Amino acid sequence: MSLSDDRQSDGGPAKADPNPSQAAMRAGLEAYVSRINDGDRDGVIALFAPGATIEDPVGSPIKQGDEITAWFSDTVAYRTHITPVAPIRGSHSNAAALMFEVSFQPPEGPRLLIRSLDICTFNAQGLITSLKAYWGPDDVQPANG
Repeated sequence: MSLSDDRQSDGGPAKADPNPSQAAMRAGLEAYVSRINDGDRDGVIALFAPGATIEDPVGSPIKQGDEITAWFSDTVAYRTHITPVAPIRGSHSNAAALMFEVSFQPPEGPRLLIRSLDICTFNAQGLITSLKAYWGPDDVQPANG
């Protein structure tokens, strides 16, 4: 069966692909970067599906619902800025990855920089259903400037 066939191998109609397009996932992660850099908390939250989860960093407690809203309220309050360091990468499924440096000003202490790799899964509508951030203690340092 070719990729352009609209019928399954059993002769029945093809089932709709439950995965978003690669373009939709890339656009979602580009919007994530842009909205965080613009301080648009509500815009960032709108990129997440109901019931979405955030594990940032991997190994920390999972955030859901109101915890995600509070997380992005802090993100804006800490003047967070994301700089991608590699192109967004897609997959043959419903996941895409963003490698970046993020700087922010916590309430106490110096401005910090974290080097992270975030892997997000998406629903068919292109909304983020999970975000897992891969960074460890060695990936955190004081930010320049």
